[in-house]
Amino acid sequence: MDDEGRARAALATVAANGWGDAEPLVEPGGTATPRHAAVLMLFGTLDRTPSDRPAVAADVPRDLDVLLLARATTLRAHPGEVAFPGGRIDPGDVDAVAAALREAHEETGLDPTGVEVLGTLPAVPLAFSNHLVRPVLGWWREPSPIRVVDERESAAVFRVPVADLLDPANRGVTVIRRGGQEWRGPGFTVDAEHGDHDDDDHDDHLVWGFTAMLLDALFDRLGWTEDWDRERELPLDRRH
Repeated sequence: MDDEGRARAALATVAANGWGDAEPLVEPGGTATPRHAAVLMLFGTLDRTPSDRPAVAADVPRDLDVLLLARATTLRAHPGEVAFPGGRIDPGDVDAVAAALREAHEETGLDPTGVEVLGTLPAVPLAFSNHLVRPVLGWWREPSPIRVVDERESAAVFRVPVADLLDPANRGVTVIRRGGQEWRGPGFTVDAEHGDHDDDDHDDHLVWGFTAMLLDALFDRLGWTEDWDRERELPLDRRH
């Protein structure tokens, strides 16, 4: 089996078996009935600019990447944060998979027919906005162009090499201190190439919050995580 096949097989195994002991750590849900949502965690060997470094895990080729977007800074909920494509499950959606693919198409312009759905992971509560989010794991079987479809919703759409996310130099924790309390969570710094353009369009982003928790848990579950400094704080004032 080649590198691409091993990465896809590893993701498919997690999709079949769930989070295990690596379930994302999030705040407990509130008392209100949560709204259901889905996100697409889409991987593939597509990036024209592979990572400069090899990952420790043999299942991670240098050109394995994941699709992310930066939310518009004008949004009321989670403005400017890096996220997976996704959103609320609408009444017209058959299931979480349909919702995730629809939202990904609406947000990034990708062709859903080129996405192989590997499966869904157990839903994770997002207490801040009272959502129960079902992650959909996908493999990009046939590439299609990506772009910002609606600037009112997204500021950037980009693919990030997984090996860069796993790099200990790009990992740390984000800390929110408020009212004498402290919330700590994983974070990733990324140098992203935006969309499918002929020019070099790069920007720095901080992946934190819910999206970082999902990535952190998935990498742990896959056995891809490399030792990183869990005391290194990433300042939130650098986020886009």
